[in-house]
Amino acid sequence: MSRLNYHHLYYFWRVAIVGNLTQVARELHISQSALSLQIKQLEHNMGVALFERSGRRLVLTDMGRRVQAYADDIFNTGEELESFLSKGVQVETQHLSIGVLPTLSRNFVEHFVSPLLVKPEVSFSLTSRGMSDLLNGLTNHELDLVLTNRPMNAETKEAPWIVQQVSRQPLAIVGPKDSKIATPFPQGYESAQWILPGKNTEIRAAFNLLCATWQYQPNVKAEADDMAMLRLLARDSGALAVLPAVVVKDEIQQGLLEEYQRLPEAYEHFYAITTQRKFVPQVLIELLQKSQNI
Repeated sequence: MSRLNYHHLYYFWRVAIVGNLTQVARELHISQSALSLQIKQLEHNMGVALFERSGRRLVLTDMGRRVQAYADDIFNTGEELESFLSKGVQVETQHLSIGVLPTLSRNFVEHFVSPLLVKPEVSFSLTSRGMSDLLNGLTNHELDLVLTNRPMNAETKEAPWIVQQVSRQPLAIVGPKDSKIATPFPQGYESAQWILPGKNTEIRAAFNLLCATWQYQPNVKAEADDMAMLRLLARDSGALAVLPAVVVKDEIQQGLLEEYQRLPEAYEHFYAITTQRKFVPQVLIELLQKSQNI
């Protein structure tokens, strides 16, 4: 086999990830025929077939998957190096790029990043995106860290990401202060209206379990996946809400809302996701260590 052409290998790597020649050619600003030719040249030099066609898509062969694994290491390390250099190598200044799931509690996020606010040598950026875009940001080293309240599914766990639970917040029934129900659930809640998180959330599952235990049928006034919207509805609707008290801590301090009672053994969990790297900023290590006390 002739000396490995890393330019050709990079083209193969991009097509292996995307699975579509046309899209990759457009992203790399070359013609599809030129891209195809260089991948064929790589296959010729290696003496193996890397792709086979399945309809309009290219599918990796067994050898192609093995070559991609090496290419992942090579080019992910290269992109990490570019990211490291673009942020500067001066130890006096450090920058963290943090991705945040849009539905996450803003109060939790603020609490999480608060240690960074007192460090004059550290700056940070917060970016809200959908989960797949956040994970892509980690993969290409655009993001250093992702914050989420979603448990990782089996497919995600197989990816080269490091998932760390950084906090859990007890779930509570919250409502107007002047209407507090003092009796244990479900006594006194017969005529209550509810503002609840979406059906596919961890919080809703915990509340549904409590209702099923007591054979209680809630009168659901509204549902919202976004914690910021859930906070506003809890504050302004006069209905009861189920959420972590940290989400409405300001309203509780101001006397607008009150925590009626906590759900037994029910929590919302918060996770920090990072990726395996050659270099981990010290400020990121310290931030994750401090988050254990949130």
